[in-house]
Amino acid sequence: MPVRIAIDCMGGDHGLSITVPAAASFLRKTPDASLILVGKADAIESALAREAGVDRARVEIRAASEVVAMDDPPAVALRSRRDSSMRIAIEAVKAGDAQACISSGNTGALMAISRFVLKMLDGIDRPAIATQIPNQRGGGTLMLDLGANVDCDPDNFLQFAVMGSALCSVLDGNENPSIGLLNIGEEVIKGNDTVKQAAELLRASGLNFHGNVEGNDIFEGTTDVVVCDGFVGNVVLKSSEGLARMLGGFIREEFTRTLFAKFGALVSFPSLQRLKGRVDHRRYNGASLVGLRGIVIKSHGSADAFAFEAALRRAYDAASHGLLERIAQTLTKFNRGATTATGAERASSSGA
Repeated sequence: MPVRIAIDCMGGDHGLSITVPAAASFLRKTPDASLILVGKADAIESALAREAGVDRARVEIRAASEVVAMDDPPAVALRSRRDSSMRIAIEAVKAGDAQACISSGNTGALMAISRFVLKMLDGIDRPAIATQIPNQRGGGTLMLDLGANVDCDPDNFLQFAVMGSALCSVLDGNENPSIGLLNIGEEVIKGNDTVKQAAELLRASGLNFHGNVEGNDIFEGTTDVVVCDGFVGNVVLKSSEGLARMLGGFIREEFTRTLFAKFGALVSFPSLQRLKGRVDHRRYNGASLVGLRGIVIKSHGSADAFAFEAALRRAYDAASHGLLERIAQTLTKFNRGATTATGAERASSSGA
C-alpha cells in the first residue's frame, strides 16, 4: 500500500537545506512513497530544483505563510501560528491526506498542536515520545517517555508500556517484546512510591514485564522496551548522545596526535567505520509521538540530511506496518484482560 508523508520543511535548526535533500533521497530509495512538502512554496521549489532524479509526480507542495520558531512557547504556536508549516503538516494527517507527518521543529509546539488537532487514542491519557537507543546486541532499546511528561502517575507508566509494546512490534517485528521499568535498582523494594505502584500494575497487566531495570540495561539490551517518566528519559537520551560525541572526539584526537597514530588510523579505518556506524545516533533519529490519533514523528532539531532521512524511514515503517491499528489492538487486548481479571477478583471476593 502506498504511503504518503507530510513534511514540515521549515522546522528545525537548518530547515530547507536539510529537509528537502533528505526528502529527495528518501523518494529515490522508496518507490511506493509520496510526500507533501509544507512551507514557503517558492523556497521549496528552488530547493527541489537542485535535486536530481526526483519524481515530481510523487511530490505535492503545500504553502504555509508562517513558521514555528524553536523558541516559541507552545501556547503561542498553537494559538497564533495557525498557518504554520508544522500545523498544516499535522492537519494533512487529520484530513487523511497523509498517513504520517514529520517535523524537526519545536518539540513542545509539535506536541501541543498534535494533541489539539489529532486528539488522543481511546484509553490513553497523554502522548509519549519514544525512540530507540543503540545497544550492545546490535539493535536498539525502545525507550519512552523521552520528554513529553515530566510528572507521571502509575497509570501513565502502564499506558507507556502498552504503546511501547505495540511500537516495538512495528519496528522490530517482535510480537511479544519484554518491558523494563527504569529504576535505581532491580529489587522490588527500590524506587519511589509512583514507580513501585507502576511495577505492580505492570506485573498484573499481562504484558511481558521483565521487572525493574537500571540505566546500564538500556545499553546492554536487557529488555526490548524501557519505560520511564519524561524527565528521566530526556536526561538519559541527551546524556547518551553527548557521550557518543565525546568518545568520537577522543578517538579522532588520539588517531591524529602523531604520524604513527595517523598510520594506525589508516590501518584501522575499516574497523573505525564499523564502530562509527554502530554508535551513530543519527541512524536512530526520529522519535514517535505515540498515543495520538495519527502518526507524528519528531526529528532532532539539529539533524543533518542523513538523520532526517532516517526519521522519514521511521515514519514510513510506522505507517506501512499499521502502528495505530497495532496500538489499538494492544489496548483492546489489554483492556479485555483487565476486565476479566477484575471480574475474577470480584467473583473470588463474593465467594469468600
